[in-house]
Amino acid sequence: MKSCFPNPQDTNKSLSPNPIQPITISPSSSTTLCSLPDDLLLECLSRVPSASLPSLSLVCRRWSYLLRSPSFLSLRRLHNLLHPTVFAFSASDSGVFAASLRFQDDQINIHGLGKVASCLPFQIASLDNISHSRLSAIGPRIYIIGRNGLLCYDTWSGTVSLRSPMIFSRKKFASAVVSGKIYVAGGGSRVATAVEEYDPESDTWTVVAHAPRRRFGCIGAAVDGVFYVIGGLKIGGVTGNEFSRLATAGAEAHVYASTMDLYDVEAGVWLRSRAVPGGGCVVAACAAAGHVYILASHAVELSFWRFDARRQTTGGGGFGEWCRMKSPPLPAQVRLDSIVRFSCVGVEDKVVLIQVNGCIDDLLRRSGRNIRGLREGLILVYDSSRGEWSRGPDLPEVIQRAACVTVEC
Repeated sequence: MKSCFPNPQDTNKSLSPNPIQPITISPSSSTTLCSLPDDLLLECLSRVPSASLPSLSLVCRRWSYLLRSPSFLSLRRLHNLLHPTVFAFSASDSGVFAASLRFQDDQINIHGLGKVASCLPFQIASLDNISHSRLSAIGPRIYIIGRNGLLCYDTWSGTVSLRSPMIFSRKKFASAVVSGKIYVAGGGSRVATAVEEYDPESDTWTVVAHAPRRRFGCIGAAVDGVFYVIGGLKIGGVTGNEFSRLATAGAEAHVYASTMDLYDVEAGVWLRSRAVPGGGCVVAACAAAGHVYILASHAVELSFWRFDARRQTTGGGGFGEWCRMKSPPLPAQVRLDSIVRFSCVGVEDKVVLIQVNGCIDDLLRRSGRNIRGLREGLILVYDSSRGEWSRGPDLPEVIQRAACVTVEC
């Protein structure tokens, strides 16, 4: 850039001095930070250290709204000030506990947050229900979606607030975030095929679509504006009281689904359903770096698959292409059965796989197995750029049967 100051060494140009008039600013015309327009104020706030954000969100409603806007997150991401963090929640009758797993500078560090809430509705705080809840993150807020209730945990302030529950009571359903809103599907017979949308700004739920099939125990993911409803129990041809009777009896009418339904949120249409190659039972799934990753169980082994969910690609491959990836290297003492379960979350270009045991006490009594070697909280990290798995730090022992989610904070 050319300097706006004259060059004192330049003798070819004569400068005629102009006296500078002093500028007087009256108190009424003074410029403050709050008087800046939203775009300039966002530029200033986006450069603030992360430790100061909780305090800034309490300054006024305008600042709180701007700090939780998509534009603020985009600017923080542009300035490399967002750090992906995995939060793991566990609940008991005494309260809700959480731990965070942070990825920064190729280092994985885990921090125990301890108890985050002690007075919660019984439907959410019970140990049996938190493992069936689904977690979704919008900005710094984590939404714990239970069967009959919804909690919002603010990672900045560490506070928990109660929000409006879903229209239909669901259990083991699919959930994902698309364009700042939460979408849920599946979760039982009474739900039928209704797909609900949650708007955090108005704290309201709305039925926006009906799924092509009913699923129970399904998993949700979202990439490029598409809501994926993956796996679970495929429910077909059974309704109402008949479904409840068959579910209680464990009838053969329930078949593990190795398929996924695709809902285009913006267009409001369902795309062609896709089947997981090789079949098997989908036990974990997540979205990461434009792909959907699926972990399938085949009774004696696990298979790990990647689905290309990018609808606009410039390189090789294309939307809908499947690729088998390297299976996770589980320790020898981890045996695939009804006791060992998994939770899967995406962190930028990485996939974090967390071992989440079932109700150990009851299952061990029935199976006669020794509890030794069944400590849960094992963490494996898959780096999609290198195609390799690595061992991460285990979750704290207080985090049992955890529900997990990734947050940019």
